Amino acid sequence: MPRVRKGAARTKARRKLLRKARGYFGTKSRHKQQAKVALMRAGRFAFRDRRTRKRDYRRLWITRITAACRMRGTRYSVFINGLQRSGILLNRKMLSQIAIEDPATFDQLVEAALQHASTAKAA
Repeated sequence: MPRVRKGAARTKARRKLLRKARGYFGTKSRHKQQAKVALMRAGRFAFRDRRTRKRDYRRLWITRITAACRMRGTRYSVFINGLQRSGILLNRKMLSQIAIEDPATFDQLVEAALQHASTAKAA
């Protein structure tokens, strides 16, 4: 039985690897081993940062909602607690968008939240 050489498969694998590393600086885009290391590292960062992005956006939305609440004379925690007690189920992304694009609706949400927050204090 003849000996099998991996010439075509190996070349294809190397081309695939270097194609993914295109645009990297220096030897990382030209040498197979350096490209492989760089791709593994990039993959780890991408995996980590997909989760970090979610945290960052949530922090941004909360900051925006906090600013909108302060403009209306209340605190973020009181507002969110009032919304939960009143049964208004809007996530922070939607609340942030409403605060920016439709201040009149956000005013109504603040009123509803404060009304339910104050009834909880009285009880």
